Amino acid sequence: MTEERIARLNELARKSKTIGLTEEEKQEQALLRQEYLAAIRQSLEAQLDNVYIVEKDGTQTKLKKKEQGPLS
Repeated sequence: MTEERIARLNELARKSKTIGLTEEEKQEQALLRQEYLAAIRQSLEAQLDNVYIVEKDGTQTKLKKKEQGPLS
């Protein structure tokens, strides 16, 4: 997500607290929020892909992705 899009999201958040948003702006804000959250999730997944668990004996095990259960 670009700095310009983050700035726009922050601008809409400030405007919603002061004078309110039009319906178009509310829709734009919702889309920007979804994009922002997707970028954060992608960044976190990339970071977790580089995490290793170091055992007491010194061996390293790559962190595995948890399988989604029926309640997840």
